[in-house]
Amino acid sequence: MKKRAFDPDFESLIPMLPAISDLSSLDKIREVRSNTAALTVAAPDREDVHKEDRLIPGPVGAPEVPIRIYRPRRASEASRPAVVEIHGGGFVMGSIEMMDAWCQRVAAEIDAVVVSVEYRLAPEDPYPAGLEDCYAALSYTAANAAQLNVDPSRIAIAGQSAGGGLAAATTLLARDRGGPALCFQLLEIPELDDRLDTPSMRAFDDTPLWNRPNAVWSWRHYLGSDHGGDVSAFAAPARAEDLENLPAAYISTMEFDPLRDEGILYALRLLQAGVSVELHSYPGTFHGSALLATATVSKRGADEALHVLGRRLAARPGVDSADI
Repeated sequence: MKKRAFDPDFESLIPMLPAISDLSSLDKIREVRSNTAALTVAAPDREDVHKEDRLIPGPVGAPEVPIRIYRPRRASEASRPAVVEIHGGGFVMGSIEMMDAWCQRVAAEIDAVVVSVEYRLAPEDPYPAGLEDCYAALSYTAANAAQLNVDPSRIAIAGQSAGGGLAAATTLLARDRGGPALCFQLLEIPELDDRLDTPSMRAFDDTPLWNRPNAVWSWRHYLGSDHGGDVSAFAAPARAEDLENLPAAYISTMEFDPLRDEGILYALRLLQAGVSVELHSYPGTFHGSALLATATVSKRGADEALHVLGRRLAARPGVDSADI
């Protein structure tokens, strides 16, 4: 690994991280899935949050979609905002268990209903399977707003890494299909561009957890063998030509992350299209360094994302969130 100016808090922790070194085949991916799942420590259930697993209708002709719903236990006569959460994992791994602690924290501290999606993974189910599952979860949340005690005007979408890319794509899909209106998109270290030609993507070929070789295989598996180079913006949102009339966004990137530049460029293009964007690139960090939660910069990033999400969801229609 090349010498890089990682935050000092990470120095003793990086050697302990799992190596994701080969995603070239389904057998290798399943091995990585098993190893990373074993390292996922289940978050203790909070007493102030109720969790419920459901199966909801999937896309036409597809299986049902598992979701997990998180609700604050405190009584409320007013409807709550909602967050549709999409986990990361390079389109080929990950599960709702990864984001369980985050979802509980959002439900408790923002007083929001959170719907976490167990979407289908590549390479068994390449694009658009995972995206359509995420859209089904968003549609379900909006259609059942009354039953979930959700304010349909305050539904946000959130995702990390590949989940951030899927969140951006679901947002584009909702706009173009005339689907549920989203009030905000929280895109953390998003995977957005299959072209793999940004300076950060070319530079970071040996960084911890995620690097250019992993990104190459990730996109190959997600797009499938028959995409023929004709890639939709719904698969890779960086390809979208029209970014107007999208909800406000918060985008985070990490300094030593191959995905850094595509996140920054997407934020810039959203701004140029008239979309309100808050962009934060954290120094000394790398893709997935937020998992090292004891680091000061990781705590700062987690707290900031939660703060921004809370402010945006507190805004009622016609109220500027900056005034809250």
